[in-house]
Amino acid sequence: MTSVVKKRRKKIARHKYRKRLKAMRHKRKK
Repeated sequence: MTSVVKKRRKKIARHKYRKRLKAMRHKRKK
């Protein structure tokens, strides 16, 4: 069960990281 929770946390962290990268790219363009 713990491994499943860890995997889910990793997925959420990756999603947040991707969103942050996109935001930074938009700021750079401006």
